[in-house]
Amino acid sequence: MRTARTVSDRDDHLLGEIARRNWIILAVLTLASLPWRSAAVTLGILGGGLVAIGGYYWLHRSLRQLLEIPQAGGGRKFRFGYIIRLGSLAVALLLLITVVKVHPVGLAAGLSVVVINILWTTIKRSY
Repeated sequence: MRTARTVSDRDDHLLGEIARRNWIILAVLTLASLPWRSAAVTLGILGGGLVAIGGYYWLHRSLRQLLEIPQAGGGRKFRFGYIIRLGSLAVALLLLITVVKVHPVGLAAGLSVVVINILWTTIKRSY
Protein backbone atom coordinates (compact mmCIF):
# COMPACT_ATOMS: atom_id res chain seq x y z
CA MET A 1 0.00 0.00 0.00
CA ARG A 2 1.42 3.36 -1.04
CA THR A 3 1.20 6.37 1.19
CA ALA A 4 0.80 9.88 -0.10
CA ARG A 5 3.92 12.01 -0.08
CA THR A 6 3.79 15.21 1.88
CA VAL A 7 5.64 18.47 1.40
CA SER A 8 8.98 18.34 3.13
CA ASP A 9 11.80 20.79 3.76
CA ARG A 10 13.40 19.43 0.61
CA ASP A 11 10.36 20.55 -1.38
CA ASP A 12 10.52 24.08 0.03
CA HIS A 13 13.89 24.62 -1.61
CA LEU A 14 13.03 22.88 -4.86
CA LEU A 15 12.32 26.00 -6.94
CA GLY A 16 15.51 27.71 -5.77
CA GLU A 17 17.47 24.55 -6.50
CA ILE A 18 15.99 24.39 -9.99
CA ALA A 19 16.82 28.06 -10.58
CA ARG A 20 20.48 27.53 -9.60
CA ARG A 21 20.79 24.34 -11.64
CA ASN A 22 19.43 26.17 -14.73
CA TRP A 23 22.56 28.33 -14.74
CA ILE A 24 24.82 25.31 -14.32
CA ILE A 25 23.17 23.46 -17.22
CA LEU A 26 23.41 26.60 -19.39
CA ALA A 27 27.13 26.91 -18.57
CA VAL A 28 27.73 23.22 -19.38
CA LEU A 29 25.86 23.45 -22.68
CA THR A 30 27.69 26.65 -23.61
CA LEU A 31 31.07 25.07 -22.83
CA ALA A 32 30.06 21.95 -24.75
CA SER A 33 29.35 24.12 -27.81
CA LEU A 34 32.88 25.54 -27.93
CA PRO A 35 34.41 22.58 -29.86
CA TRP A 36 32.11 23.45 -32.80
CA ARG A 37 34.00 26.75 -33.13
CA SER A 38 30.83 28.36 -34.36
CA ALA A 39 29.72 31.64 -32.85
CA ALA A 40 26.21 31.05 -34.19
CA VAL A 41 25.87 27.75 -32.30
CA THR A 42 27.32 29.16 -29.07
CA LEU A 43 25.19 32.30 -29.30
CA GLY A 44 22.15 30.13 -30.05
CA ILE A 45 22.69 28.06 -26.92
CA LEU A 46 23.45 31.10 -24.81
CA GLY A 47 20.54 33.16 -26.20
CA GLY A 48 18.06 30.30 -26.00
CA GLY A 49 19.16 29.48 -22.47
CA LEU A 50 18.81 33.09 -21.34
CA VAL A 51 15.32 33.27 -22.89
CA ALA A 52 14.30 30.02 -21.20
CA ILE A 53 15.70 31.05 -17.81
CA GLY A 54 14.12 34.49 -18.13
CA GLY A 55 10.77 32.89 -18.91
CA TYR A 56 11.16 30.58 -15.92
CA TYR A 57 11.87 33.52 -13.56
CA TRP A 58 9.01 35.55 -14.98
CA LEU A 59 6.55 32.67 -14.58
CA HIS A 60 7.84 31.93 -11.07
CA ARG A 61 7.40 35.55 -10.00
CA SER A 62 3.91 35.79 -11.52
CA LEU A 63 2.74 32.60 -9.82
CA ARG A 64 4.18 33.70 -6.46
CA GLN A 65 2.37 37.04 -6.71
CA LEU A 66 -0.86 35.29 -7.64
CA LEU A 67 -0.66 32.81 -4.76
CA GLU A 68 0.84 34.98 -2.00
CA ILE A 69 -1.18 38.12 -2.55
CA PRO A 70 -4.65 37.04 -3.55
CA GLN A 71 -6.65 39.94 -4.85
CA ALA A 72 -9.76 40.50 -6.84
CA GLY A 73 -9.07 39.99 -10.51
CA GLY A 74 -5.76 38.25 -9.79
CA GLY A 75 -6.53 35.46 -12.23
CA ARG A 76 -7.31 37.91 -15.01
CA LYS A 77 -4.10 39.83 -14.26
CA PHE A 78 -2.14 36.57 -14.39
CA ARG A 79 -3.65 35.63 -17.76
CA PHE A 80 -2.84 39.08 -19.16
CA GLY A 81 0.72 38.76 -17.88
CA TYR A 82 0.91 35.30 -19.45
CA ILE A 83 0.05 36.75 -22.86
CA ILE A 84 2.59 39.56 -22.39
CA ARG A 85 5.24 37.01 -21.34
CA LEU A 86 4.60 34.80 -24.38
CA GLY A 87 4.70 37.83 -26.67
CA SER A 88 7.95 39.03 -25.13
CA LEU A 89 9.54 35.61 -25.47
CA ALA A 90 8.40 35.41 -29.10
CA VAL A 91 9.94 38.82 -29.84
CA ALA A 92 13.20 37.77 -28.15
CA LEU A 93 13.33 34.58 -30.23
CA LEU A 94 12.51 36.51 -33.40
CA LEU A 95 15.37 38.93 -32.70
CA LEU A 96 17.76 36.07 -31.97
CA ILE A 97 16.91 34.37 -35.26
CA THR A 98 16.66 37.39 -37.58
CA VAL A 99 19.11 39.92 -36.12
CA VAL A 100 21.72 37.87 -34.25
CA LYS A 101 21.45 34.98 -36.78
CA VAL A 102 21.85 32.21 -34.22
CA HIS A 103 21.98 28.57 -35.29
CA PRO A 104 18.53 26.94 -34.88
CA VAL A 105 19.92 23.73 -33.35
CA GLY A 106 21.91 25.75 -30.83
CA LEU A 107 18.82 27.82 -30.07
CA ALA A 108 16.75 24.66 -29.52
CA ALA A 109 19.43 23.26 -27.22
CA GLY A 110 19.50 26.50 -25.23
CA LEU A 111 15.73 26.61 -24.97
CA SER A 112 15.85 23.10 -23.50
CA VAL A 113 17.75 24.19 -20.37
CA VAL A 114 14.69 24.27 -18.12
CA VAL A 115 13.27 21.06 -19.63
CA ILE A 116 16.58 19.22 -19.08
CA ASN A 117 16.64 20.54 -15.52
CA ILE A 118 13.10 19.42 -14.73
CA LEU A 119 13.78 15.99 -16.27
CA TRP A 120 16.99 15.71 -14.22
CA THR A 121 15.15 16.74 -11.05
CA THR A 122 12.37 14.24 -11.68
CA ILE A 123 14.80 11.37 -12.23
CA LYS A 124 16.86 12.41 -9.20
CA ARG A 125 13.82 12.60 -6.93
CA SER A 126 12.47 9.26 -8.15
CA TYR A 127 15.33 7.41 -6.51
